[in-house]
Amino acid sequence: MNPLMKLGVAGHVKLYRSTKGRRGGQIQGMQVLLITTVGRKSGEARTVPLVCIEHEGKRVIAASVGGAPNHPAWFLNMEANPAVTVELGEDQYEAVARVTEGDERALLWDKMVEAGKFFAGYQLKTSRLIPVIVLEPAAR
Repeated sequence: MNPLMKLGVAGHVKLYRSTKGRRGGQIQGMQVLLITTVGRKSGEARTVPLVCIEHEGKRVIAASVGGAPNHPAWFLNMEANPAVTVELGEDQYEAVARVTEGDERALLWDKMVEAGKFFAGYQLKTSRLIPVIVLEPAAR
């Protein structure tokens, strides 16, 4: 990620946290959550804001990066360690990230596109299949 983008992400995370999601909590009409992964190389916590949908009581996200040719770093971190922290407004919880496949992925992708029409354009821009991830709350 380029330095300007890093600065923008850090600013969004700070704004979101300081207002408990009241500011920075929506993008293009979609709800935003913060996901914290553990860096696969650094071992450090990495937090990014992502739009999400709700399906059957769970949050669903997509590793789209606007249709970039490569998966985002947060997704690679999550693949290496699926234990993540989710912040949704005032709520924070531990979750296990699960990459969907087959019919489940198709269903959830369609729901993502329905919620945010821009996702359809992202898939057209890249040859990679954009991963769709379900964030399963960890057992307490």
